[in-house]
Amino acid sequence: MANGGPVEHGFPHLETVRAAVTALYRRLSYDAVRTFSASVPPADVAFCDTDDLYLGTQRVAHELVRHYRLPDARMIVSFREMTHAAHVELTAGPEYFIELNDRFRTHRRDIGAALAHEVMHVYLHRLDLSFPGTRDNEILTDTATTYLGAGWLLLDAYREDGASSQKLGYLTPEEFGYVLAKRALVFGEDPSVWFTSPQAYEAYGKGLARARRDERQPPLTAAGWAGRRRYARDRRHAQGPHASSVPPEDGPYAFTSREHGPLRVSFPCPTCHQRIRVPVRGRVRARCGLCRTVLECET
Repeated sequence: MANGGPVEHGFPHLETVRAAVTALYRRLSYDAVRTFSASVPPADVAFCDTDDLYLGTQRVAHELVRHYRLPDARMIVSFREMTHAAHVELTAGPEYFIELNDRFRTHRRDIGAALAHEVMHVYLHRLDLSFPGTRDNEILTDTATTYLGAGWLLLDAYREDGASSQKLGYLTPEEFGYVLAKRALVFGEDPSVWFTSPQAYEAYGKGLARARRDERQPPLTAAGWAGRRRYARDRRHAQGPHASSVPPEDGPYAFTSREHGPLRVSFPCPTCHQRIRVPVRGRVRARCGLCRTVLECET
């Protein structure tokens, strides 16, 4: 939790975020992801200053348990002084103990954001889905929280001005905006109508612009002129009789060597980021086997 300190910006964790989206689709399946088409509505997690602290916290926790479809999980929430925003003890259940930073006693509007992240830890624990290392695992948790409909709360908790700042989670504000935009493009929703933080609007706009760039990478037909020209040059090189190398696999696309049969190009799906391989033969329609997105390509 950044509390009064500097807030990191940009997209430093983008590759891990994309890997987390792919992991969600692989572990949950397309059909299971689609069951989260509706985000947590603001009314369900609203917290007034006149609400009883503990009863209100338990109510919000219950709503998040319901959203994540964990009917047999019970969250016991308490408050104490700590460095981080919150902590959850992951056990076999059905009871899970969540501790929130004492700061939330007086910043109750952000209790839903903190609980959304911690309850997602429980959800991923039950799925047996994790990334190695604390940093990557927390990025997975933030990404899953956001992609499955509760992460707009985390972005809305971001506030920054000349005198103070607050941000929850491991993702930057722009990365939260990116994942929210990915979700919005899939489910056709506009999460910005729920923001109360002016800074959240700006971060979402930057994330949306970055997400749309994913849909305009060659060999997709929506690629811009510069991208198509670069792709044509790399394709000529790959088709040459003395071609000895191809673009790297971590680039936007990569060609297979002609030594292994007809030339093919692989590229990440703009929705789930699983790599797709198609033949190089002009106009091609491809369907991602993981998220079922249909892609128009000019290979």
